[in-house]
Amino acid sequence: MARLVRPARTKLGQPPGSLVHVGRVYRDETILSRIEYAPDKVIETHPTPANALVRELPNSVLWLDVDGVHDAATIEAIGSTAGIHPLILEDVMQTGERPKLEESDSSLFVSLRMLRIGGTTRQIEDEQVSLVLHRSGVISFQEKQGDVFDPVRNRIRSEHGRIRSASADYLFCSLLDAIVDHYFVVLEDVGDRVEDIYERVTRTPSRVELDALRLLKRELLLMRKAVWPLREVLSHLEHSASELLAAETSPYFRDVYDHVIEILDTIETYREMLTSLMDVYLSSIANRTNEVMKVLTMITTLFIPLSFLAGLYGMNFRFMPELEWRYGYYVLLGAMAVISVAMLVYFRKKRWL
Repeated sequence: MARLVRPARTKLGQPPGSLVHVGRVYRDETILSRIEYAPDKVIETHPTPANALVRELPNSVLWLDVDGVHDAATIEAIGSTAGIHPLILEDVMQTGERPKLEESDSSLFVSLRMLRIGGTTRQIEDEQVSLVLHRSGVISFQEKQGDVFDPVRNRIRSEHGRIRSASADYLFCSLLDAIVDHYFVVLEDVGDRVEDIYERVTRTPSRVELDALRLLKRELLLMRKAVWPLREVLSHLEHSASELLAAETSPYFRDVYDHVIEILDTIETYREMLTSLMDVYLSSIANRTNEVMKVLTMITTLFIPLSFLAGLYGMNFRFMPELEWRYGYYVLLGAMAVISVAMLVYFRKKRWL
């Protein structure tokens, strides 16, 4: 599972705008994927940084997807061609950034977290995705290969739909929407895990359920940390006066904003449920301990008078009235049995059993 705070020791002492990668390196090389499309044609290539933003179609929209942000030379070359400010490129390479929006006359920059469920661990995996909207199109920077953008790619390849005839700002909004929509997929899996833990906690609470509860609470904290700042980002995009955003795109940003609010409400609901489940777990463990202590107390109480009688007649005094009696042993055992039965009847009458 991803860490909530990432180390940034490599940035210590560096001047602002220094292109130093902070975070995990997932692969050795950086892969560029380029999609250029117009209403009647789509071109997909894997360009070099030098020709990554060269247009081949008139009046087209260009989407450059960069997988791997650890190569400073590649990031700098792309940024220089697109006219991206060095401070924005610095944010691209520093992968622990809080979701944020940077706006200038020539570009819009948004960084956010892309969340997915791990295939083997079933834990939430996250990575930083940076989106830059400029006059040439959209550039997306990802830490590693594999993303949630396939629905957008399929819509571009298809001749139907609005995206082929829309401008770059609509593509920009579609990529944001794809990331936010996948939060619902993650939340659905989290909801299944919450229900599963609830069933186990109410039946047979154990340390395994406690560890699962703690892990799930940490993952929901990670989700909240990733989603909460997006409210401000999307609200600003909806009301932005940037020339890069058309007025007709504003309702789509509003739709993504509504999804973010719904996701935050669901996260808070699950967090409250996990807190309640923790209380249920502690109550179940306390009740089980009380039952065990109750049984042990009953057994101890039963043996107190029996131990007294055994200790009394176990004393080695020479002159004891019943010591030489032929039936003394059997009478003492009978007295012990009668006392035990009488105590059990009394406990049951008091509803202690």
